[in-house]
Amino acid sequence: MDVAQMKEQFSNAYVRAVAAAAGYTCYKPEVDSDSVDWGIAAAGGGGTTRSPRLELQLKCTSREVMDEHELRYPLKVKNYEELRAGNFLVPRILVVLVVPEKVPDWLTQSEEELVMRHCAYWTSLRGLNSRGNLASVTVSVPRAQLFTPGALQEMMRRIAEGGQP
Repeated sequence: MDVAQMKEQFSNAYVRAVAAAAGYTCYKPEVDSDSVDWGIAAAGGGGTTRSPRLELQLKCTSREVMDEHELRYPLKVKNYEELRAGNFLVPRILVVLVVPEKVPDWLTQSEEELVMRHCAYWTSLRGLNSRGNLASVTVSVPRAQLFTPGALQEMMRRIAEGGQP
């Protein structure tokens, strides 16, 4: 496997771990033709919408993309345009996993813990304006928006109540 494929598989495992710890199931579209890598689903629910769902475009980087308050990720125009639309039945977010530069530093394990380094951040691009760029759009993702089990549960609660992530 090359490093890009390793990043893809590592980020898939990260999303599945967060979803499992939050109590949700994951589904993966057969083909990513619409900027959706993963879907997350809740069973039942107490909001106005039963069984809420959320779809994710997943990216992974080891580049220096962060400053004190945000990370700035260059997203392909195709993905940007497909994620910024406001008329999806199932809300969509961008999740960017940041990993160490050296592959052996991505994961450590002992009898006490399994550590995946570093972490993922999320943002919604819904409603953003088209930028007219030809290749990529640099997206700002707040560092405060960690993609954690608690954050995922809060997003699913808002979706179940008819809101957005």
